[in-house]
Amino acid sequence: MNANDVRSKYLDYMKQRGYQCADVAPLVLTDDPTTLFTGSGMQPMIPYLLGESHPIGQLLVNSQPCIRTQDMEEVGDNRHTTFFEMLGDWSLNGFDKKQQIEWLFEFLTKTLGLDPERLYVTCFIGDKANGIPRDDDTASAWLEIFAQAGIDAKTAEIGSTSDGDKRGIKPGERVFFYDDHQNWWSRNGGIATTPLGDPCGPDNEVFYDFGESSHDASYGLAHTASDSGRFMEICNKVWMQYKRLDDGSFEPMSEGKVDFGGGLSRLTAATNNTSDIFKTDLYQPIIAELERMSGKNYESNQAAMRVIADHLTSAVWLAGQGLAPGNKEQGYVLRRLIRRSILKAQNLGIDDSFLGQLAKSIVDIYKDSYPELAATNKEISAVLEREEKTFRATLNRGLRELEKLAKYKPQIEGKDIFKLHDTFGFPREIAIEEITIRGFKLSQGWQNEFDAELKKQRERSQTASKGSFKGGLEGDKEIHKKYHTATHLLGRSLDNILGVHVPQRGSHINDERLRLDFAYPEKLTPEQLQRVEDMVNEQIKKDLQVTFDTFDTDYALDTLKATGEFREKYGDQVKVYIIGDMKNPFTVDVCGGPHVQHTGQLAENSKLFKIIKEESSSAGVRRIKAGLR
Repeated sequence: MNANDVRSKYLDYMKQRGYQCADVAPLVLTDDPTTLFTGSGMQPMIPYLLGESHPIGQLLVNSQPCIRTQDMEEVGDNRHTTFFEMLGDWSLNGFDKKQQIEWLFEFLTKTLGLDPERLYVTCFIGDKANGIPRDDDTASAWLEIFAQAGIDAKTAEIGSTSDGDKRGIKPGERVFFYDDHQNWWSRNGGIATTPLGDPCGPDNEVFYDFGESSHDASYGLAHTASDSGRFMEICNKVWMQYKRLDDGSFEPMSEGKVDFGGGLSRLTAATNNTSDIFKTDLYQPIIAELERMSGKNYESNQAAMRVIADHLTSAVWLAGQGLAPGNKEQGYVLRRLIRRSILKAQNLGIDDSFLGQLAKSIVDIYKDSYPELAATNKEISAVLEREEKTFRATLNRGLRELEKLAKYKPQIEGKDIFKLHDTFGFPREIAIEEITIRGFKLSQGWQNEFDAELKKQRERSQTASKGSFKGGLEGDKEIHKKYHTATHLLGRSLDNILGVHVPQRGSHINDERLRLDFAYPEKLTPEQLQRVEDMVNEQIKKDLQVTFDTFDTDYALDTLKATGEFREKYGDQVKVYIIGDMKNPFTVDVCGGPHVQHTGQLAENSKLFKIIKEESSSAGVRRIKAGLR
């Protein structure tokens, strides 16, 4: 059974039971301060799980693309990925646990044809300190349904996953009780980290048993929640029975809600009785291309090929939704996914550009179910190919320098890695990874030496900037302040009109005009330039207030989402200028000033902001010159 079959059978199964298909949420989030991406099928449903009415009803189903970057370092085994598609359904008006479990069991065993002897279940063990009882209701329902299938199932209390590693499972045991790290759902994990005000509750996780031969004994004894390879979680049911109050306690919700989540790749793997999700049709076309390009086989190069197949799937989906690689937030994640893929490909001996071809293979996998992804095929390839070209040049320079260091130094130190980072733009994590792969000696303490050099650089930057004007101003006349404020309006307008963050690459302001250099791969069209110009003039006409304050650097960049392109050079605190109302500002920028007090000052004597010229400044960098005329 292929992935399209599993997806369509699931959606049809739930629609036959009165569920309505909900729209798929975007992967790239712009209005959620808690996360960068849609990381689960449940995430877009949080408002409705909290009580808001959904426009299409109380019973919902969909298949939601997700990105979970916290799993990035785990990719390389047979089951972890950063991109996955989550089959999900929700009952927002209460639930019957027994009926829900019966439906799930029927879908898995009858619709998908999974052997019930291969299915195992986990339940929540309870938490006395927070007044949350053991989830005996669902355990009893599972025992009954196993009995109906002719399986004599027993329960067992495990506790933590480390307890399971030591205890293992005993003959006949099929329903297991684990602690909140395994069988409690909240957006932040366990009970103690459940966000205040959030819905939460115990869950059942369903595992597929691939047999004792799949068990890796280095993980300890085999049990369901182990990553040893024998058992793989294929789906779960979250019983949203509680809400965490502002005082940290938990109270039962007046009307419980239920969430189902099933990983498409894992369910597909189970239907094909393979413990390796990369052997499903969601990844095999990519793997086959990698084998052709490298001349190497998958079985001998599993980890590298799995990383590339997964990371590029994530990159294709992100680029398909308009995200461009960058040095902040989502753009940085995309850049890292692409660059890790290139590094792994280079280790496979793929030295030529390859991302464009693989992107096409990935789009082909999803084009029937997600035609909107196929519609952006050219844009996806262009984004990946540009980043590949840039990074290969960076990578080659950095690796050459790394090899030079290894020849004349007994061990590579943190300050050496910092120099590679500072001089050549060579990422620290890649430098460390390459040092490990190549067997070079690394000094004890990747981190303390690197951080010390970073601190020195910040101090030097702060000292050099004392007494000088910020933002490339030639002076502190009123016209310089006006053009400086206009530069900020221009930068944000470019972001808004182009649909991506365009990092600043320099600015210069004199008595006659402003000049802004920014990273963007293409010449702007006359229509785009006119829209940018109009947007700047609109903000001037609104006479927005310009204010500033000093904040801790991390708070400014991570919480206020202030734009700042040189994080590594900032000190512990930064000055932040805000144009517009604090609740809904037009710009929030790290900047030393000076600025005008309100944007209407730019329109004195009936002047308008006018773009004078748009041109290339250097490879991948555009330049705009503008003035008040």
